[in-house]
Amino acid sequence: MLGVIFGLAVVVGGVIGSGIMRAPGVVAQGVQDPLLMLAVWAVGGLAAMLAAMPLVEAGASVPKAGGTYAISYRALGPTLGVLNGWLTILQYVASNAFIAVVFGEYAHRLHLAEGVPVGALASFLIVGVAFINWIGTRVSGASQSVGSAVKGAAFLVLVAILFAAPHTSGLFAPEPKGHAPASAITSIAALVMAIRVIYQTYAGWDGAIYFSEEVQNPEHNVARSTFWGIALVTGLYVLVNMAALHILPPSALAGSEFAVGDAAKLVMGPLADTFITAMGLFSLMAIVNLQVMAAPRVVFAMARDGEAPPFFAAVAKGGTPRRALILVAGASLIFAATGSYEAIVKIYSPWTIGAILMVCFSAIALRLREPNLARPYKMPLFPLPAIAAALVQTALLAIAVIDDPLDGVWSFVVALGPLPLYWLFRKRWRAEAGIAKTEA
Repeated sequence: MLGVIFGLAVVVGGVIGSGIMRAPGVVAQGVQDPLLMLAVWAVGGLAAMLAAMPLVEAGASVPKAGGTYAISYRALGPTLGVLNGWLTILQYVASNAFIAVVFGEYAHRLHLAEGVPVGALASFLIVGVAFINWIGTRVSGASQSVGSAVKGAAFLVLVAILFAAPHTSGLFAPEPKGHAPASAITSIAALVMAIRVIYQTYAGWDGAIYFSEEVQNPEHNVARSTFWGIALVTGLYVLVNMAALHILPPSALAGSEFAVGDAAKLVMGPLADTFITAMGLFSLMAIVNLQVMAAPRVVFAMARDGEAPPFFAAVAKGGTPRRALILVAGASLIFAATGSYEAIVKIYSPWTIGAILMVCFSAIALRLREPNLARPYKMPLFPLPAIAAALVQTALLAIAVIDDPLDGVWSFVVALGPLPLYWLFRKRWRAEAGIAKTEA
């Protein structure tokens, strides 16, 4: 069984990635006041906390493997549950492929295995983390805990180095001489883009819920892991932005494609590129490891419920759903090799928002339909947090679709595409769902 430390590692390790190195530059394009910049990053964490309230209440009441799928399946019925599960699996597979390719590019930037094609390095990463997960849950869980600890420590070291540099008087670097102070908010469009980027940078805070059947005392530890994890990430994100602003003023950060890296170069010189790239390389490894660990749990849960081929409901003695693991790793390899992940990554933003939106509705539905269901954690002021979180997710969904209508349409088409196949085979799968679920 996995403990609360693992749960924290899942949340922290699943959220913190290379996005925080780039996001401050996008945010600074829309928000030019330093204190306001820090405030919007803190608000991003509070928004994640708000969305976590219905998720944790429903998850603690239904401590099943499969994350948001299991919650929506119980509260909203099989079709919406399967829709949630399908979107989650597709997101993870495409993300694995994309991140693995970036991993290969980062390795080349560090002059590692330069004679090996990027695609081969991407495949090596996916196969490697799949092997770690194949061994068993304890090994994969330990690897995630260690990886997240190292990743968090590396970011803290970077923050300390930036704060130690005497490149400013006071907390924030002054604007260059002759540079007129910019408006606190430059434009509505830039602010909207900043909000989208911050939301994406916090994505992954729901990771602990996917391991509810494997975490000790999940009724309480999943809640602790989720809330404490979001708090730690929020604190770290605010520190990273403070450290960057200690070196560079908002006008210098604005538009930078690698804002924190630019700040590090001023302090560390040529060594900065190596340090930052190494951090990114390790971070990418940890995220793929987590996603290869989480996605098979969704496939397993759907198969166990008879909502996917029961063949994938088998679990090895070490606790790993190996058949589901092969499916996820194999699909990730295909996506990476063909480059088809690029089209999916481009359109999957509405899916991540939609999955959380369904959970908000699920928490309300469970309270109304099953008032006597045991609830180790209850959101305060029900149903206001769930409604508020739903409104936030709806606004984010609207922003994503309005900002890119064509990809919004494709997102909708791909989301609903597999449902006819599911309806065609669901009776057969349910009839077969009673087969043995333990491998030799």
